[in-house]
Amino acid sequence: MPEQPQASQRGRRPGDPAETRDNILDAARGLFAEAGFDKASIRRIAARAQVDPALIHHHFGTKQQLFIAAMRAPVNPVDIVKGIIDGPPSELGHRIAEAFVGVWDSPAGTGLAHTLRAVLAQDGMTIAIREFVNHQLVPVLITALDGDEQERRFRANLALSQLLGLAVTRYLVRIEPIADVPATEVVRHIAPTLQHYLTGPLDAD
Repeated sequence: MPEQPQASQRGRRPGDPAETRDNILDAARGLFAEAGFDKASIRRIAARAQVDPALIHHHFGTKQQLFIAAMRAPVNPVDIVKGIIDGPPSELGHRIAEAFVGVWDSPAGTGLAHTLRAVLAQDGMTIAIREFVNHQLVPVLITALDGDEQERRFRANLALSQLLGLAVTRYLVRIEPIADVPATEVVRHIAPTLQHYLTGPLDAD
């Protein structure tokens, strides 16, 4: 008997754009995990997926957008940061807290939780995430901060550590009572800490 097509292939014609897109995502996911974000070039991903690099740009745009799609993340954190860095520096902590909690408390939060769990479970993918944060996200955030680059990066890292901790305790592990506190209360309490990390004095008393 002839081999039956897999469920994901049924109803698809050779060269089906949906199948091509899935192949690209599979190749990208594997290479990001093996090589990290920086070394997983569009050309290498295209070679693994056996497609022309231009086809990746057609389906996904930039490598950053491909990475977000490969991680199955429902939102691009870089786009969110770009949307909140403009405004008074004295209110940046509040804007970040409000945006972060707003996204995680929305329907997109379920997808973010799945993405974060998957990332934490794969050693290779944590390297890709670290490179993505260091080279894609942090450079956008530090444009809103003062000081030399080392200080600004340190401040951004402190803020990110607060947000990652909140994601784990409120949305992944769901430790009470923080898991059930209204979003407005969470924002009210973490915004001052974020603001201190971003613009406050860092020297010990």
